[in-house]
Formats: sequence, structure tokens, C-alpha cells
Amino acid sequence: MDFTVIANAVEVDHGIKRLSMRFIKKYAAPERERLSAALREQISKELAVHGLITLPRTLPSSENEFVFVIKTDSPLGQVVSLAGVVAGMDRLGMTLLPPGVIDNFPEALKHLT
Repeated sequence: MDFTVIANAVEVDHGIKRLSMRFIKKYAAPERERLSAALREQISKELAVHGLITLPRTLPSSENEFVFVIKTDSPLGQVVSLAGVVAGMDRLGMTLLPPGVIDNFPEALKHLT
């Protein structure tokens, strides 16, 4: 897997880039027919090695879907990471936020898991 092109594209666009899963697969495993769950997990781990995260956090299986690839140490990347932690804590009933605040953002919750 060679994600140098993706990492450079994110850097050029100031820490965020919208990419299709087809484009990501092209650099991850062009020989593969489909995006299996194992391949998507492997892609996420490899992107993390390059200091990148995706939104949605769980990569979609369709090559026609788009994801945002974000530089982890950018301000936006830090906010996305923090929001993911808060959403996870809320699911466990450990949030410090007032009850119901997280429920006001159902679309965001879908992308943070």
C-alpha cells in the first residue's frame, strides 16, 4: 500500500481532502476486486501510520462513496478525534455533557463510529 499520493494531496489542500473510495482503493490494493471489511480496516490502519484519519471513521464498502481524509494533527483532525471520543463515551454512559446533547447531532454520530 502506497498512500504517499493521498498524504500529499491532503497536505496540499490544507489538511483535508474529499476522495472516492475508488481512488483510495487504487493506491491501497488495485489488484483487489472489492473492498472487504478486512481491507477497509487495513486501509484505515495504514492511513493512521501516515497521520491521517477519515470521516466517516468506518470506511464504506462501496467504491462510489466519498470520504474526507483529514490530517490527524490539524485543528480539524483534532476536533474529529475528540468528537469520536465524546461519542464513544456517551455510548458507554460516561459523558460529561448534559443528557441529550449528543442526541441533537444524529448525522454526526453516524460518521464518528
